Amino acid sequence: MSVVFDKIKRLEQRVISGNDITHEEALWLTGIKGMDLYDLIASANRIRDRYKGTRISLCAIINAKSGRCGEDCAFCAQSAHHKTGIEVYPLLDSNRILEGAQQALASGAHKFGIVISGKGIGSPGELEGICLSIRRLREETNIHRCASLGIIDNESAHRLKEAGLQEYHHNLETARSFFPNICTTHEYDEDIETIRIAKGLGLRVCCGGIFGMGESSEQRIELAFTLKGLDVDSVPLNFLHPIPGTRLEGAIPLRPMEILKIIAIYRFILPTKDIKVAGGREFNLRDLQSMIFAAGANSTMVGNYLTTKGRDFREDLQMIEDLELEIENGLHQ
Repeated sequence: MSVVFDKIKRLEQRVISGNDITHEEALWLTGIKGMDLYDLIASANRIRDRYKGTRISLCAIINAKSGRCGEDCAFCAQSAHHKTGIEVYPLLDSNRILEGAQQALASGAHKFGIVISGKGIGSPGELEGICLSIRRLREETNIHRCASLGIIDNESAHRLKEAGLQEYHHNLETARSFFPNICTTHEYDEDIETIRIAKGLGLRVCCGGIFGMGESSEQRIELAFTLKGLDVDSVPLNFLHPIPGTRLEGAIPLRPMEILKIIAIYRFILPTKDIKVAGGREFNLRDLQSMIFAAGANSTMVGNYLTTKGRDFREDLQMIEDLELEIENGLHQ
C-alpha cells in the first residue's frame, strides 16, 4: 500500500465516522494525481454511499427571463456587457413555466427551477408573476419548487415562500479571493446575505460555483469551506463551457480527471450535502459523464441549461439505470 493510499483511506474513515477533514488536508487532496486519483474517487464513492445511498436526485430548469443582465460576470452569455447573440425575452407567463415543469417531470426530474437573468427581480410586477407561477406549480404539479432570481431581500423572499417556494438557488460562483476577477458590479457579501436570508426563512438553499475560470486549487477549497460554513443544502458544481463573446471565451477547459477530482474533494468536505453536477457536464466530461457518481455526486441536471443545450434526458436515465442507481422521486418539504 502506498503512503498516499493510506492517507486517503484514513481521511475517508474519518469522514464516514462523522468527522471533518481540515482545510490543510483538503489542500493535500488537490495534489493527488495519476493512479492515486482512482483511490480518491473510490473513497468519495463510499462516502456518497454512506450519506446518500444509491438515490440520484435530478433537477431541471427553465430560462424564464433571458438576457440584458447589467452584471459583468466574465462567464455569462446573458450579460449586456457581452455580445453573444443569445435569445432575449422578458419574463415568461405562468402557462409557459407550468409547461416547463411538466416537461421536467416527464424527463425524470423531481425538482424544477425558475431562473431569471439580472442582478435581482426587476419590478413588483415581475415578482407577482413569479409568485403566480410558483402557486400554480404548487397547485397543479407534484414537483419540488426552486427559483434562481439573483440577489434578494427578506420581503421578496418571504412572499416567494408564501407562494409555495421550497428552495432558493444562488451561486457564489467562486471563492471570495477570486471573485473580483469574475464580477465587479456587485459585492460578494451581497451574495452571502441572499443565502442567509433564504436560510433564515427556512428555505432549502442551493449554492455552488463554476470551475475552470482561472481560479487556483486553493481557491476551489476556499469556496468549499465557505459553503460549508453557510451550511447550504445542495452544492451545484458547474464547469466552464466557454461561450464566444464572453470575457472567458478563450479559457482552456478543465480536463475530465481534474473535474472528477474536484467532485471527489467536495464530497470529502461536504459529505452530507447534495452534490449536483450541472452546467458544462456534457461539454467537459464527454465519455466520462457516468463517473460523476463514482466521484461522489448524488445529483445532476437533465435537459437544457440557460443558453446551452444538454443531452437527451433518456441518455441520462439510461446511464443511471446502467449504474444500478435509483432516481429519487420524493419531495423535500
